[in-house]
Amino acid sequence: MKAFITFLLISFFIIGCNSTINTTSTSNKNLPEGAVRIANDSLEYEIIIIDIGFETYLHSIAKPANFYSQSYYELKNRFYVAEWNIRAQSPLRYNSSIYENVIDYDYTIDYGLDVNYKLYNYFKFVEYKYKQQF
Repeated sequence: MKAFITFLLISFFIIGCNSTINTTSTSNKNLPEGAVRIANDSLEYEIIIIDIGFETYLHSIAKPANFYSQSYYELKNRFYVAEWNIRAQSPLRYNSSIYENVIDYDYTIDYGLDVNYKLYNYFKFVEYKYKQQF
C-alpha cells in the first residue's frame, strides 16, 4: 500500500468529447494535495493525475504550454500512450507501481492544448522521476 501511495496513481476518465473543447485546470478540495485535475466545462471527460511532485514539475521544469504546438503534443502523446498501455498490460515485465492503469486516449478527438500539454508533460515527468525511457 505504501508503494501505491508513493508511486503513481493515474486515472483517466475520457468519455466521448466534442471535437472542440475548452479545458480548465481546477483545484478540488476532494482531491489529494498535489493532484492535477483537467476537465471541460460540461464535464464530458476528466483526467486526474495523482503523483507526488508532478504539479511542482509542471510549474518549474516543464516548458510553457505554447512552447510546442498542439499538433506536436498530440503526435507525441499518441506514441507515449501506446507505449504506456503496452507497459500497463505487462505487469510482469514492467513496474506495476508505475504503470497501474491503461490510458484511454483517442487520437481522433481534439482534447485541446491544455490537456495534451499536461499529458505530454506527465510522460516527461515519469521519465524524469522514475528514470524511464519511452
